[in-house]
Amino acid sequence: MDSDHAKTATTGDRLLVRGFGSSDVARSQSAPRPKRSVRRRILRSGVALMLLALLVPGVSYAQALTYSGSATWQMRSVEWLRDHGASSLVDRVENWYYTSNLPSGSAPDRAALPSGAARGALAGRALPASPAAPPPLARHPVLPGEGTWVPGRLDPSGVPAIYSSFFRPDPHYPSVIAGAAWIRAGHTSAHLVAGTREPGGARWPGGARVAPGDVRRLVATFNSGWKMSDAAGGFYLSGHSTGKLLNGQASLVIDNSGAATVGQWARDVAMSSHVVAVRQNLALIVDNRRPVNGLAANSGHRWGSFENQLQYTWRSGVGVDANGNLIYVSGENLTLQTLAVALADAGVVRGMELDIHSALVSFATWAPSPTGKVVPTKLLPGMGRPADRYLAADQRDFFYLTLK
Repeated sequence: MDSDHAKTATTGDRLLVRGFGSSDVARSQSAPRPKRSVRRRILRSGVALMLLALLVPGVSYAQALTYSGSATWQMRSVEWLRDHGASSLVDRVENWYYTSNLPSGSAPDRAALPSGAARGALAGRALPASPAAPPPLARHPVLPGEGTWVPGRLDPSGVPAIYSSFFRPDPHYPSVIAGAAWIRAGHTSAHLVAGTREPGGARWPGGARVAPGDVRRLVATFNSGWKMSDAAGGFYLSGHSTGKLLNGQASLVIDNSGAATVGQWARDVAMSSHVVAVRQNLALIVDNRRPVNGLAANSGHRWGSFENQLQYTWRSGVGVDANGNLIYVSGENLTLQTLAVALADAGVVRGMELDIHSALVSFATWAPSPTGKVVPTKLLPGMGRPADRYLAADQRDFFYLTLK
């Protein structure tokens, strides 16, 4: 009895304990589950937000890399960073890099010098007066061909419409070469073309490339100025504009006869019914035949971001001489001051900076080959982009000149 009762009690206790215990254990095991579920939902939401945060700029960057128009992936990447709040960081990195990597003091690499092949094509012919030779670099021997203007493409009357040359503008760094092109006024028509990304705004004519019908008459193609967000000025073409044409800013102006000039807006040049194109870019760097005072200090950021004027980098500029002829100058390892000196040495009376850095500086002269096809030649062999860059749609606005 006692044994059976004990067994029953034991069994009952087991049943009771099992009954109670299983329910209690179930409840105790299920109690934390809502908390884990919440944590999982929070974790999933956090991961989703992180992926979204990465996806949005990722999509934007992918679009930048595939946007229409010719541009290197480095250009696309840097401009994407600038467009997404990292402009000051990019400026600091560029300032550090280009002010730390100074040019050598040795003689220039012969491979960096332009070819003088065009000179032979006109040997023995009487030519109109060419531009004045840039002054030789003091205390350094003159290189073969240095400072000599080489005639390029002829106009229909047999007169050279363009000359090119090279010289050394920096007495501290005789390895630095500047290339120059002189385009005779009245023999060519100038054209401004909007790129697929710059200047932005309206739908521009021209297809972001040299008009196919103009290729056979090409004399020169060359880069324009900074991005409009940095250029401190406006852009006007065929009745459309973006930005604002600002008084006092350096401006390349083209009229309806195809003539191009450079001057200070509202002082030397202004809007009229004859103006078909205006490209502004910062302030003049050459005025009254000499470099403008204050270029090295860049007070008030008149010439762009802080310290960019001290960078030894590819730079380009354009101006006019006393007779209204257009002169383009560019070169590697130029500071803003040295670019201004080079423009003045080439004969510029009013000049402006155009774009800077290797992927953005381009100039090509064009002339018929023996087969009759018009082919380009880089002003300087070291220019990074193809000589025929502007025959395809480009992301940046640019200029070209054709024979009249």
